[in-house]
Amino acid sequence: MSGRFTNLIVAAMVLGIVLGYGLHTNLDPDQARTVAGYFSIITDVFLRLIRMIIAPLVFTTLVVGIAHMGDAGDGRGLAALGRVGARTLVWFVAASLMSLLLGLFMVNILAPGEGLDMPLPPEHAASAVQGSALNLRDFITHLVPRSIAEAMATNEILQIVVFSIFVGVACTNLGHHGKVVAEFANAVANVMLRVTGYVMTVAPLAIFAAIASAVTTQGLDILVTYGKFMGGFYLSMAILWGFLLLAGFLIVGPRIRRMVAAVKAPILLAFSTASSEAAYPKTLEGLERFGVSKRIASFVLPIGYSFNLDGSMMYCTFAVMFIAQAYGIHVPVGDQISMLLLLMITSKGMAGVPRASLVVIAATLTTFNLPEVGLLLILGVDQFLDMGRSATNVVGNAVATTVVAKWEKELGPEMTESQMKQAAAVEAGEA
Repeated sequence: MSGRFTNLIVAAMVLGIVLGYGLHTNLDPDQARTVAGYFSIITDVFLRLIRMIIAPLVFTTLVVGIAHMGDAGDGRGLAALGRVGARTLVWFVAASLMSLLLGLFMVNILAPGEGLDMPLPPEHAASAVQGSALNLRDFITHLVPRSIAEAMATNEILQIVVFSIFVGVACTNLGHHGKVVAEFANAVANVMLRVTGYVMTVAPLAIFAAIASAVTTQGLDILVTYGKFMGGFYLSMAILWGFLLLAGFLIVGPRIRRMVAAVKAPILLAFSTASSEAAYPKTLEGLERFGVSKRIASFVLPIGYSFNLDGSMMYCTFAVMFIAQAYGIHVPVGDQISMLLLLMITSKGMAGVPRASLVVIAATLTTFNLPEVGLLLILGVDQFLDMGRSATNVVGNAVATTVVAKWEKELGPEMTESQMKQAAAVEAGEA
């Protein structure tokens, strides 16, 4: 099924490009926007279906993962939870710093914005994406949900993660009652995964519509106009993939290549829909098929969607410096380091939301007195860049989850399709 699904995604992308280019060359701009709007209906419905299940899926899988880690009644369970949490956060912080530093290094070396010589805009000029200066106080207070219902309704993944951690830890300390709640959460998670299967049947159609919509309105010429910027960014992402997989190879061994194959379908799904959120259920399934234990995958992956968005973080540093270069503004090294530290905080919680990086970039531009209207320079190609960074987010979280599973000695042999179904049936029976 996974191989067939991957082939359908690739075919949908190719057909979307071909049809979109044909429409772009034969329609005037107004007609192209109208047709693209019809295509977008399909994409919007698909992403709404994904967001419909993502909050309950993140909540239930994380609660189950924490509860399973706290199963030991002699105190070792909570010790294991603390150990896994600490190892996970250490990896996330290291990967985040590497992503930000690599983006900063590559944009300074490649200098894709130099030579554009854009005139400085009036001080009051603004872009369509608004961002305010972010600070530590706002970030910390935003961590805690005012209402879990509100957090789930708005898909605030970071707030859902915080609430889930509290519930999961409570389950480990409540004996029988905690096990009842954990079993219920496990049953709901299985239902959500089945619903995910239904939703994914229309994914190739949504991918076809997303690609066709973008190419119909913008054509392929825009890729040439911004070739240096896009080429530099994709080169930087390729290097980041190399670093991530090398780190995974040093810990997991040659088998890390099989992990990439196991999550190939969700990587393509994230790339084509420009949303790593859309790939979450398939990534979870792929990692479990690869051999990562369910309790590790259910714990690490949801947290990674808030704290380990490697592609998005690299893009933030790359895009901010590109805008500064385009306007001929020199940013001192000290300010670049401050920018990096700010983005370490403000990039959290972007979890898979398309274009969320633009809000973070707008806030960073405001903080460092750079022209916010510079966002207009990248808006035209942001869809194509969002595709790459979403796929990178999936790779980064898949590597992180596999590494933590290896550290915890919970990386088993790969499972066949029939073994996966059998395991799911056993879990459903236990629940």
